[in-house]
Amino acid sequence: MQNTKLQKSGSKISLMSLGLSLVIIFAATQIAKYSGRLLNNTLKLRSVDSGVRDSLEKFVRYLIVVVGILFSMDNLGVSINSLAAVGAVLMVGIGFGLQNITQNFISGLILLIERPIKVGDIVKVGDKSGRILDIRVRSTVIQTRDNVTIIVPNSKFVSEDVANESYLGEKIRHHIRIGVAYGSDIELVKATLCKAANDHDKILKNPPPSALLEDFGSSTLNFDLRFWCNDIWHMEIISSDVRCTIDKLFKENKIEIPFPQTDFNIKMAQLEKIKQQLL
Repeated sequence: MQNTKLQKSGSKISLMSLGLSLVIIFAATQIAKYSGRLLNNTLKLRSVDSGVRDSLEKFVRYLIVVVGILFSMDNLGVSINSLAAVGAVLMVGIGFGLQNITQNFISGLILLIERPIKVGDIVKVGDKSGRILDIRVRSTVIQTRDNVTIIVPNSKFVSEDVANESYLGEKIRHHIRIGVAYGSDIELVKATLCKAANDHDKILKNPPPSALLEDFGSSTLNFDLRFWCNDIWHMEIISSDVRCTIDKLFKENKIEIPFPQTDFNIKMAQLEKIKQQLL
């Protein structure tokens, strides 16, 4: 019994060759999966950074899949020159019809190569902030502190300002600004603020916390408490704890946090005029 054959562009494609091509693509995807996992584990044993491992794993997977697709095409008798011609036409169509997808795809490759961000980083892009869970070809997955997962297009990380709080590690300096009443003992205020920071077990003792008289406000002396911490993810909770301690120590040391005050000076002539108007 003869194999059923399809005639297309002067070349014969049998069902057997078509099935073999599908097997090649399936095998390539499986090999890519296990090869990427093996590479990641090997690099992990050598203490390679997680972001580098993730980028290399993705590159290996994509490369193996692309090679598998090329072999399957070659098995079907499709020449590289034909693929190049078709690819050129597709690129023109993609450039006009799928501009955003193409932009995000290219941005994803840039992120994987340059690595301005990596898996595990705590970033802020636009009004979105959280920890990066995965960097995909088209988008990046971010988990917020409220355990909400956000899918951010990769183009935003390339075209917009991105704050990577953990780019140089988990260590970061934080500020708490507070105003006290005029006439307060400045040295006592500074010592009290530093003590409030030192009393927290998650605030680093080296470098030590510091308090500066930042400015003279309209009704307060404005101080800036600065301290270092290596737990960026829980920084909001740590700052809240420090503020509670400051309030407690201020009450013990009779340091006043005043309400906004406005002084009015009214001359006697103006006061008499106001009384006449009221009468």
